[in-house]
Amino acid sequence: MSKNGKESPLNQTEAASGGDARVARSISGEAGEAYRYRASMDQAGNGGGFKGRTSPRRPVPRARRMSLSLTHLDAWSVAKVTFLLSVAGGIIQVIAVALLWVLLSVVGVFDQVTQIFSSTGLSTGSFNLASIFSLSTVLSAVTIVSIVEVVVATLLSVIIAALYNVVSQLVGGVHVTLGDD
Repeated sequence: MSKNGKESPLNQTEAASGGDARVARSISGEAGEAYRYRASMDQAGNGGGFKGRTSPRRPVPRARRMSLSLTHLDAWSVAKVTFLLSVAGGIIQVIAVALLWVLLSVVGVFDQVTQIFSSTGLSTGSFNLASIFSLSTVLSAVTIVSIVEVVVATLLSVIIAALYNVVSQLVGGVHVTLGDD
């Protein structure tokens, strides 16, 4: 019965079908997504009964949400991932510098800088910028810098992971809510 004393259509349907209202749950199994639908069986003995849909209404699927906490970082795992990402970054850095050097050489920047130095009247002797900054010299320097960057980045990431683990024990970690959208 509703507040105004009349029976709701759902209750009328339940009464007409012999109280056969069914409860179904969504695929995710959450109780909040339960819904009722009317029985659609034709009752031969009660003058035809309720004639409605032959199949139940399906609920609109809702996104599931999971609340998780990141409370520990494995230092070895962090070291491996950081090492591989740093190596990839170092390779990209060496290739980028090589392409930049080739571009500057083709455009003639090294020759123009050499001419500017010789036009100032300074005693440049055998000053040639292209021979000082040869491709092999530049790539060797960039490779050494990249190797140092790989080692430093890996060590720093392991130290940061250890510090995160200590702080995480004090405050409970980082809370993340993941959604199935």
